[in-house]
Amino acid sequence: MRLIHAALPALLLAGITGGLVAQPGKPDPAAISGGTYTADPGHTLVKWEVDHLGFTPYFGIFGDITGTLQLDPKNPAAAKVDVTIPVSKVTTASAGLTAHLLRAGKDGKAADFFGPTPADARFVSTSVVVDGQAAKITGNFTLNGVTKPVTLDARFYGAGMGMGNKENVGFTATGSIKRSDFGVAYGLPMVGDEVKLEIVAGFTK
Repeated sequence: MRLIHAALPALLLAGITGGLVAQPGKPDPAAISGGTYTADPGHTLVKWEVDHLGFTPYFGIFGDITGTLQLDPKNPAAAKVDVTIPVSKVTTASAGLTAHLLRAGKDGKAADFFGPTPADARFVSTSVVVDGQAAKITGNFTLNGVTKPVTLDARFYGAGMGMGNKENVGFTATGSIKRSDFGVAYGLPMVGDEVKLEIVAGFTK
């Protein structure tokens, strides 16, 4: 029975000819037709990570991200990205921490982190410097009512026709911010100021 269960995924992927169905996406820029793409909120994620007391790193995730990407494969340096991140949907592995991130301040004081009704964060690119299939994307990042320039190291991941006969294009990116720059200073310096970012960005057209 275990062998049947182990083989079932491969059998389901097998085509009529007996071969496995190939993945529709591939790391080939020629698969990008260009134009305006819409962020896929189910497959666009921002992982954030901070140092916790010098013992371990701790991370959480933002999802349900919306926005647009304008991309011309013949002129990738002219690309423009504008995405909105719903801070109110922050997710961590700790229900207590998630609640704390969104908790109102006590006795009329400011919230420790974002508060119960935080404004969405937003990143709007201002320049793109391309190096092969990688790029440095600089833009204005707004969080907690503060806007600062942020640079991301991005890399093309894959493109192709996906479900619903829609063109998909995906990227990964890394970067960092100082949370104190955005008015989130609770726990410093025991909890790190630097927030490392890992981004998975999927867009469809």
